[in-house]
Amino acid sequence: MKKDKTGLYFLIPWIIGICIFKLYPFVASFVLSFTKYDIIGSPKFIGLENYIKLFTEDKVFLKSLFVTIRYVLISVPINLAVALLVAMVMSSKIKGINVYRTVYYIPSILGGNIAIMILWKFLFANNGLINQVIMKFGGSQIPWFASEYGTLFVIVILHVWQFGSAMLIFLASLKEVPAELYEAAEMDGATKLKRFIHITLPSISPIIFFNLVMGLIGALQEFNAPYMLTNGGPLRTTYFIGLYIYNNAYSLFNMGYASALSWVLFVIIMVLTGLVFKSSSYWVFYSDNRKG
Repeated sequence: MKKDKTGLYFLIPWIIGICIFKLYPFVASFVLSFTKYDIIGSPKFIGLENYIKLFTEDKVFLKSLFVTIRYVLISVPINLAVALLVAMVMSSKIKGINVYRTVYYIPSILGGNIAIMILWKFLFANNGLINQVIMKFGGSQIPWFASEYGTLFVIVILHVWQFGSAMLIFLASLKEVPAELYEAAEMDGATKLKRFIHITLPSISPIIFFNLVMGLIGALQEFNAPYMLTNGGPLRTTYFIGLYIYNNAYSLFNMGYASALSWVLFVIIMVLTGLVFKSSSYWVFYSDNRKG
């Protein structure tokens, strides 16, 4: 009992932090979603008005939701594919491999901070390094931040560039695949592609599932890149739902409506994550030969 109490004492700061910075805002946002609240005055209860407006009148919400879903469908699969490809290269026996692993993980440490966003803006500016390289090889200047597909491409590339965390998890899982399976398949004449499809993918499918879920949740809440790089432009083609929530809360001071938007996003994340969990029974395999 004495040891248990000591452990609980160490947990107290964490519990207080969770209650103040996680649990209280979570409950408060749900309550505020039924109110009209401008932050300065007192919340005024309006029932389901925010939700009714959201689904019947707010065309910007539908636009931002469409933009976010499109971004998720493009960025998450590419991020997973790049992370797995690099992990497979990093799992091979190459001289100085630990240095390469560190280098490839650095983008994930830097993340989407302000300095990286400024650097990204300079790289993809009209006279930036990317355009200079393109023109050097005879191409024409690309207005990355002036077109719908250009801006989305820049944001997707930034997301994919931060593949380090998923790569390390894939790398650890690849090392756990029994070598004898590859040896037996090679003796039976299986090509590298067949070994990858029939041995590697099923063996690491639980890790693919984990990275897919984490990537899906993170991409649906994307905020930093569209806020810093495009501010939702041009013509709201990168106006992600996270940015829309932020603008309602801190630009329009419509905290009640922003809270309603947040809860709708929360439900969407839960539904999509639930669908991924449901689908896992068909393609996720565990070491005891049972499906997910």
